[in-house]
Amino acid sequence: MSEATHTSNPRAKAKPANPESTASAFEFPKFEIPNFEMPKIEVPAAFREFAEKGASQAKENYEKMKAAAEEATDVLEDTYATAAKGASDYGLKVIEATRVNTNAAFDFYTELMTAKSYSDVIELSTAHARKQFETVTAQTKDLTALAQKMATETAEPIKGSVSKAFKIA
Repeated sequence: MSEATHTSNPRAKAKPANPESTASAFEFPKFEIPNFEMPKIEVPAAFREFAEKGASQAKENYEKMKAAAEEATDVLEDTYATAAKGASDYGLKVIEATRVNTNAAFDFYTELMTAKSYSDVIELSTAHARKQFETVTAQTKDLTALAQKMATETAEPIKGSVSKAFKIA
């Protein structure tokens, strides 16, 4: 046995004789990509003019569409803000009506507890029913008027935008 292959450590690996031969086995071959040159062609003036006209028309159409989209976004934002305010006002009106009706009911039950006879109960009940009917009728009119106002104010920006779009078209 030669001294180079025999070592005291049996697990040691033998080194290759030429380290460059191992590295070159894993490298890709080197080659150059051919250079393809486009031939210089003179574009006819009519074609160039047509392409320029098409590009400017596309740019104009883009600007028009962008302006229309921005306007539609503004209209939708205004409509949403108006609807949100109207819904808030309507909700507050409903809460107020509920508070008034609840207080009236508690007042009625308090009066019922003080009734001395059956005729007093009938008289209190009739008066309460009449008063509540008038109150609920007034509340319904107020809520209806508020809902109509809200619908009109919400639809107005959309109506104006649509009529403006038809005038342009």
